[in-house]
Amino acid sequence: MSVDFDQASSLVAANSSKLRSLPILLLNVHENCNCRCLMCDIWKRPGGSELNLDSLTRMRDSLHALGVRHVVLTGGEPLLHTRFEDLCGFLKEQKVRITLLTTGLLLQKRAESVAAWVDEVIISLDGPEAVHDSIRRVKRGFELTRRGILAVRHYRPAMQIQARSTVQRRNFQFLRETVAAAKQLQFDSISFLAADVTSEAFNRELVWPGERQSEIALAASEIAILENEIESLIDQYYNEIADCYVLESPEKLRRIVRHFREHLGELSPKAPTCNAPWVSAVMEIDGSIRPCFFHRVVGNVQRDTLERAINSPDAVRFRQTLDVAQDPTCQRCVCSLNYQNMRSQPPPAD
Repeated sequence: MSVDFDQASSLVAANSSKLRSLPILLLNVHENCNCRCLMCDIWKRPGGSELNLDSLTRMRDSLHALGVRHVVLTGGEPLLHTRFEDLCGFLKEQKVRITLLTTGLLLQKRAESVAAWVDEVIISLDGPEAVHDSIRRVKRGFELTRRGILAVRHYRPAMQIQARSTVQRRNFQFLRETVAAAKQLQFDSISFLAADVTSEAFNRELVWPGERQSEIALAASEIAILENEIESLIDQYYNEIADCYVLESPEKLRRIVRHFREHLGELSPKAPTCNAPWVSAVMEIDGSIRPCFFHRVVGNVQRDTLERAINSPDAVRFRQTLDVAQDPTCQRCVCSLNYQNMRSQPPPAD
């Protein structure tokens, strides 16, 4: 992803407790999803609540006061929002960059709107066609994604469209084939991250029990196979890594192997470098504010302005006491946000 932030020096330092600016805001705009992915429970939500546009427009002054420059639309599936164009139109009036995180299934249907309003699209890609469709549990999902990409590019040929692949038990042997599939689908780039199996994110009311975790995480006997696949990917796609078609460096790709070893207790957990709580926030459908997808709620914009919500006593206390390197949630994190390196990093996962 190529995001040009030229005012990093204006940010408060990561050891500050009160935020004066918020470059990145992630908006959960729809609770439901049109996939039934094996590694996610979002699709199990009853109903189908979506972000109220009026609640967003009330944040106009806050968006300007905090200097929000980049909004990531996530969910659920953002393209299910009944007023998607109006939502994007409001954000564009505020002169922010819009990134859409999507399953890709509705891209063909909403191609003209996406091309008109969105700056960048990130689509989930779980492997070559058969693997992708089996993980997503959507018939012809891969083909729908292909058609969607072509439709968007029909309206906007230069649109940046990136693939994101979540590594887990069903696809860890097919990472090189996943890069080949990304090229086949004409993605501009691809990124990889390990599956999250230990948090309460993604509509998990409780942390998954061990049996459910083992359906997604790798067994000890499988990690060596993953390690070999990662090394083969690094070797086979050396030029693509150097040219940032594969966005992760070899070091970051190898960290995926480390994550699964940590999960099994073979290595001590090590948190990634991250400054998300000081430069970004996640806003849920009900107005709840989180420092990232994985940490607890620290404020709510239904009761307060965005400035006050991100600087509530609870939020300030959270940042004052957070030690990323030692925090158990951070140590288990599968993704991270380092604002100074935004040119080479995708935003957090959906």
